[in-house]
Amino acid sequence: EDLTPHSLRHTHTSLLAEARVSLEQIMDRLGHTDDQITKNVYLNVTQEMKKEASQKFGELMRSLR
Repeated sequence: EDLTPHSLRHTHTSLLAEARVSLEQIMDRLGHTDDQITKNVYLNVTQEMKKEASQKFGELMRSLR
């Protein structure tokens, strides 16, 4: 896949979310006023985010024992 400014914008957005930057701050950086555009178009779940979610779920299940 070609590397384009638009693909970098998607990556930038996802990495900011992975770093726990707030949605409001991400929207400001992108110049968005509608959070649906940011969430539905630009924000992608990264492998690290999936790993973290899995770990948190495992911790939750262990705490229920």
